[in-house]
Amino acid sequence: MIEEEKQKKRSSGARNLIIMGVLSILIAVSTTGISMAIYHNSGDIYLDRSRPGFLPDEAEIKEEEESGDENEYDFSKTGAVTRDSLEEYLKNLAIEEKAIDAYEEPFNDKVLQDDHLGIVVGGGEAASADAEVQE
Repeated sequence: MIEEEKQKKRSSGARNLIIMGVLSILIAVSTTGISMAIYHNSGDIYLDRSRPGFLPDEAEIKEEEESGDENEYDFSKTGAVTRDSLEEYLKNLAIEEKAIDAYEEPFNDKVLQDDHLGIVVGGGEAASADAEVQE
């Protein structure tokens, strides 16, 4: 009689473990499904630039290459590292260091403000409408 009770306890423990495992899998699948549905329905899925359909087109890449900013330097990612390429890199690095040192407080929060980063905020009719609302 005592052995039968021990056997029932063992089997019910195994059954409970299986039930808990199945429930945890169901909860994980359902919450993942809900979050993916929200991600899709909110439209955020269309903002994901890492998806292949949202990478820049060849025309955009050519346009960026043609416009080329003189102040921007790209170090070659392929090829041998020669003395000339290293000197060119160090020269351009020194220019960037001078730009950073030009800030009075380079580790201050103000450095991350829009005007320091070159971000144009507002402009046009929308900005003037916002200014009128704030007044």
